[in-house]
Amino acid sequence: MERKPEWLRVRYNQEAVAEVAQLLGQLKLNTVCKEANCPNLGECYRKHTATFMILGSQCTRNCRFCNVTPGHPLPPDPDEPENVAAAAKKLGLRHVVLTCPTRDDLPDGGAEQFAKTVRAIRAACPGVTVETLISDMKMDTAALDVVIEARPEVLNHNVETVQALQKAVRPQADYRRSLSVLRYCKEKAPSLLTKTGFMVGLGETEEQIGQLMDDVLAVGCDILTIGQYLQPTPEHYPLARYATPEDFARYKETALAKGFRYVASAPLARSSYKAWEALEGVHDLH
Repeated sequence: MERKPEWLRVRYNQEAVAEVAQLLGQLKLNTVCKEANCPNLGECYRKHTATFMILGSQCTRNCRFCNVTPGHPLPPDPDEPENVAAAAKKLGLRHVVLTCPTRDDLPDGGAEQFAKTVRAIRAACPGVTVETLISDMKMDTAALDVVIEARPEVLNHNVETVQALQKAVRPQADYRRSLSVLRYCKEKAPSLLTKTGFMVGLGETEEQIGQLMDDVLAVGCDILTIGQYLQPTPEHYPLARYATPEDFARYKETALAKGFRYVASAPLARSSYKAWEALEGVHDLH
């Protein structure tokens, strides 16, 4: 594997991260920032945004790119919604992203826990905005409705990679199903901002990237994130290349020209990266 380039090396305030980690431990909460070993956690904590991983830290799927642990998850924690809300209040967050491991073991895929957590945050932290980063929930429209009816500001579901690489990279998921989730949510609630993201560096071509952008734009997606795939371990899907900062600038220019309302495209961009800025940019809050 080629040496990691300088632009992917991150330094952050360890003291700030440790303070947040201590609070999360006291409330028995997970963040995807920690579970997925996200390179941006220091920056996001400093900006008063965080991504909570509800519904446990074990996933019922085993995607080849992902660092979240596969296994047999525990039942949903009934205290979790209130604990997430308490943490958001204590940390003074202005924007909360909620995500989860895929929970195919639950009849609703975890939709009700999402809704309860959104409502708890609204009650504890008036004015805080919420983004739900959901699994495909097996394209169960009743489950998707539960999340939509909780009225998050943003609904995010990632396609992760181009169509040609889906079976190799995320064998238990389906590209068309992911598009269907995004389309359904936008049609059901047209004012809901929808968002998706994908990685580069898995072996995709420029043409395939362009097609992915067209596909997600066609289902009404407003916001797009594009980031570098970083292979977590030698057992994960092999890294094909490191895209350059110039590549990411070109992807952003292309996506904006195609019609996305906001694009976060950078080597270290992740699903939740600049989540507040994306919402602010689309709504022009200032």
